[in-house]
Amino acid sequence: MSAVLEQKCPCCGGAVAFDTGSQKLKCPYCDTEFDVENFSQGDSSAEAHDDITWNTQSSEWGESETDGMSVYSCNSCGGEIIADSTTGATSCPYCGNPVVVKGKFSGALRPDLVIPFKLDKKAAKEALKKHISSKKFVPKAFKNNNHIDEIKGVYVPHWLFTCDAAANISYSAEKIRSWSDSEYDYTEIESYEVFRSGSIGFDNVPVDGSEKMPDDLMESIEPFDVSQAVDFNTAYLAGYLADKYDVSADKSIARANERIKNSAGSAFTETVKGYTAVTPRSVYVNIANGFYKYALYPVWVLKTRWNGKEYTFAMNGQTGKFVGDIPTDKKAVTKATLLLGAGISAFLYGISWLIELL
Repeated sequence: MSAVLEQKCPCCGGAVAFDTGSQKLKCPYCDTEFDVENFSQGDSSAEAHDDITWNTQSSEWGESETDGMSVYSCNSCGGEIIADSTTGATSCPYCGNPVVVKGKFSGALRPDLVIPFKLDKKAAKEALKKHISSKKFVPKAFKNNNHIDEIKGVYVPHWLFTCDAAANISYSAEKIRSWSDSEYDYTEIESYEVFRSGSIGFDNVPVDGSEKMPDDLMESIEPFDVSQAVDFNTAYLAGYLADKYDVSADKSIARANERIKNSAGSAFTETVKGYTAVTPRSVYVNIANGFYKYALYPVWVLKTRWNGKEYTFAMNGQTGKFVGDIPTDKKAVTKATLLLGAGISAFLYGISWLIELL
């Protein structure tokens, strides 16, 4: 589910928002700025667990933190949005359809960490223009007339897994040497068995906790710098949506294990050097001492529609890394392919003509 939280300015009563430039809360009406820590209205007695085992639930929201917050439900994709009770209407950040009031929010796990937005909406718009202009074979009409139907800053939920990994890996390796004399060409192949064993630690391996956000899209805008994460505070959500996880930590463990094992295998394979070819034969990775944290990552989600099809883009709200599919002008691709083929044919013809002359 997603959350829209409105914080009131104590000076004029306007809705304050988190300003990416100053990294403070700012009122757009009276221009007053507030430090996030001093503005906190959360429950000071709420306990936040940074290090938790993979089989233990994190802390829940404090009562005062959820006061005045209601749950909105998307009838299209089933997503839920936590919003301020004064919100009259809003839309789902993923499918764009209207949402309706469902009831009072309660009973969800509270994030441990949040990476604040560093880049604003203007930066996301500029990134989209740059992304489109850098691609070949984009239809001219799409490039010239493109407009953004929707752009939203969303805190996407992530489970961050930390653990130790012990690996035992065996490889088949070959050294290939070739030479020639006046009569023959020779190839010598020497085969080896190579073993690697050791331990490696992993910190904060991220797994997207939102079913509505495609994993490949989120992983494409990685990495996020977790060293810049801060203890969660509801003030950081002001002016943004905050998607509540709908994939639990337990259900995310399989993906975390896969990422950890693949990374461990790659790290050990990089130490096998001096061979022409290296092929893993057996890979055993044992994961131990694991715990996870619940964190929110900043993402700009942009949507545009062209020729009846919707295109979704995502930008890392911390680093600016931008990804997304764009339409392709098939006629331009065909023309370029024909020109390339004609160029190759002309080149080959020129070579054959030169050989005949010689």
